[in-house]
Amino acid sequence: MSYALGIDVGGAKIAASVADSDGKIHHKIKVPTGNAVAQIIEAAHQAVAAASVSWDVITAAGVAIPGIYYAETGQVWAPNIPGWDHIPLRAELEAKLPARVVVDSDRAAYVLGEQWKGIAQGFPDVVFVAVGTGIGAGIITGGKLCRGAGDIAGAIGWFAVDPRKKEIYKQTGCLEAEAAGPAVARRAADLAARVPSRMLEMAGGCLTTITAEMVVEAARQNDEAARQALDQTVAYLAMGLANLVSLLNPQMVVLGGGLMQAGDLLLEPLRREVLEWAQPIAARQVRLELTRLGEDAGLLGAARLALEDHVSG
Repeated sequence: MSYALGIDVGGAKIAASVADSDGKIHHKIKVPTGNAVAQIIEAAHQAVAAASVSWDVITAAGVAIPGIYYAETGQVWAPNIPGWDHIPLRAELEAKLPARVVVDSDRAAYVLGEQWKGIAQGFPDVVFVAVGTGIGAGIITGGKLCRGAGDIAGAIGWFAVDPRKKEIYKQTGCLEAEAAGPAVARRAADLAARVPSRMLEMAGGCLTTITAEMVVEAARQNDEAARQALDQTVAYLAMGLANLVSLLNPQMVVLGGGLMQAGDLLLEPLRREVLEWAQPIAARQVRLELTRLGEDAGLLGAARLALEDHVSG
């Protein structure tokens, strides 16, 4: 039995766990991101202690980061974490941890985790699309991770799905500006300003405090404005997914991230719309599914990165 440490770094929290080579997670811990490098080190030690194993049996530590990992230099760019502008993360962690460190993007970890122990087990052509405060995709094609020439492959939030060239598109990308969680909230606030809606009551009468979570809750209560906001979001997101299906011809697209907690409202409309937009044969072949692992996808994927690095090394 081999063991690896999996660490999933987010803008607000860091999750860590020890996983074995069978994909079993041995206790999970979470700490606030704060001073991110120091917190990663703390989380790593806490996870190893909680799993009741020694560092001697840890083959490597896999770290998933919310940004770009430049494999050639070992540097990381993650705009949601203060100070993470091309920092030498791998070297900093290896200097402090008694194990080899492997770093990659969180989207790479998500797709690896889902392919290893989730709904896409065994599929050689699968895409994981995370839809939360941002939008990104982890891609496995022909059984291998697709990273791109500059380690940026999967930045699908920049897909062009609207020719109007709004100013916000230059900041976040077109698809992300129209289909991520903040876009849902903005769209809903605009609707709630014009028509009666439960969302305004939920937000304490302040349009600017409407959140995507409120929109989903109101939609489940059949609030017309909330339903309309989600329908408009689905229209954009489906175009992005259809582009992926037409380009990559995957066997499965797995949907995860915060907004997909409303999968019961979004999945079937997305399936219908993707059939309308994507290359017809590829659209009929692909399965669109919700993540089976949830937040564990990142932890298992990070551990998988570490285990595979150990084998290849």
